[in-house]
Amino acid sequence: MAYGDFVIQRDLSFTINRGDIFIIMGGSGCGKSTLMRHLIGLKAPAKGTIHFDDTSIWEVDSDARQEIMRGCGVLYQRGALWSSMTLAENIALPLGEYTDLKPDQIQRVVSLKLSLVGLAGFEEFYPSEISGGMQKRAALARAMALDPEILFFDEPSAGLDPISAHRLDELIRELRNCLGATVVVVTHELASIFAIGDNSVFLDADSKTMIARGDPHRLREESDDPKVQQFLTRGESGGGI
Repeated sequence: MAYGDFVIQRDLSFTINRGDIFIIMGGSGCGKSTLMRHLIGLKAPAKGTIHFDDTSIWEVDSDARQEIMRGCGVLYQRGALWSSMTLAENIALPLGEYTDLKPDQIQRVVSLKLSLVGLAGFEEFYPSEISGGMQKRAALARAMALDPEILFFDEPSAGLDPISAHRLDELIRELRNCLGATVVVVTHELASIFAIGDNSVFLDADSKTMIARGDPHRLREESDDPKVQQFLTRGESGGGI
């Protein structure tokens, strides 16, 4: 991954299995969000390939790539809800753009998605009228609007209090279990990493490559890399940064 001649990360190689809650982790500035931009088709890698099943998404034309990307839902770090639209209108937007559903069908889908994230009855509220945690859940409902196979979350707990963050983690795990979706989460929050993650990759800003991958719990117990240990045990006795 690079911006011009400036390399962010190199020699990345990992697999996200179907049904995983896959964590992209590492310290600030290591390229976590940049990696997500590559995975969701917003930026092409400087070298290498990204495959969805057997398709290399940067070796097909833009129409084919867009079709693959429609199987993905994205929850951005700040939610990215349209402030001038109600929650119902925000969620209806991709449905109106990418499906042939009639208005009454869209309304039913919107109500279902809001119900799935615990916001039944909030259709006519504007983002400014609800809490930060509720905004994240509404953004999650929009990310699920097109029934994606893969959900991408960029720092979903950012800006949330610990209780709201915990509830969002529980919701992410429940949705994976109920819907069978694959979930990719960019985060540095230890509570979330250990609460929901069952596979991961660890990016290092200094060496500009991945220095660990696997179950975060196993990495905490077995990794002999001091950077991985420091990151995953910070806050514990003798393990602070």
